[in-house]
Amino acid sequence: MSARVALTVAGSDPSGGAGIQADLKTFAALGAYGTAVLTALTAQSTRGVSGVHVVPADFVRRQLEVLLDDVAVHATKTGMLADAAVTRAVADVLRERRPGPVVVDPVMVATSGDRLLDASAVVAVRDELVPVADLVTPNVPEAAVLLGGAPARGVDEAAGQAEELLRRSGTAVLLKGGHLDGDASVDVLAEPGATHLVRRPRLATANTHGTGCTLAAAIAAVAARGAGAPASWLPVVEEARDYLQGALAGADALGVGSGNGPLDHSSARHREGS
Repeated sequence: MSARVALTVAGSDPSGGAGIQADLKTFAALGAYGTAVLTALTAQSTRGVSGVHVVPADFVRRQLEVLLDDVAVHATKTGMLADAAVTRAVADVLRERRPGPVVVDPVMVATSGDRLLDASAVVAVRDELVPVADLVTPNVPEAAVLLGGAPARGVDEAAGQAEELLRRSGTAVLLKGGHLDGDASVDVLAEPGATHLVRRPRLATANTHGTGCTLAAAIAAVAARGAGAPASWLPVVEEARDYLQGALAGADALGVGSGNGPLDHSSARHREGS
């Protein structure tokens, strides 16, 4: 049986906690063969982002087309796309080629607070990329930007915003609740016909670098093992969220960097081997 292939289209993180580095670790941990198309280089550490060098849109398109001419991709995840031209190029190729279910993580701001997406690219993500996706995974601030409103202040408001994003785009929405208060971290999954709450205990750690990248990549990896877009995203999201919970639980033991440290993407395998 051939390998199940997942693709990440994202930027690079030299510290290894986010971007394509985190995505490839996540794919491997969840049994998918990882491929990657690079959209940007970042000068980045656990302390923040000090520079971004964007790959020209034509070359991003070329990477995608050459890869998809050769490799059968079973699920795709997009992350940091940096500018409008790159976003449009990626959206065009995904629309033409449909490389499995598409999970869009609309990366706009790093955990450190550094802006990773300019204003024109936000419009391109909202109007061109999200409608091509099968699932979009904004956090609370990103959902507010996509809707042009204020961030949700609680789970009820988050559910309303997820449902509104679904209504506007026609794309299923997983609105991540990590920015909300409470003992539980509650994500809202809005898909046609149903809205679900996905709850996990909130873990007391400051080492959350790459959390959004990891969750979206985990969803893509699980989806790659299936046959096309699932009838419901809920089982896929639940498995991916369990993986993220384990990676967060192991984060403090890594001791990597002196800022907002990375997750332990191998933590599930460590537990299984213990």
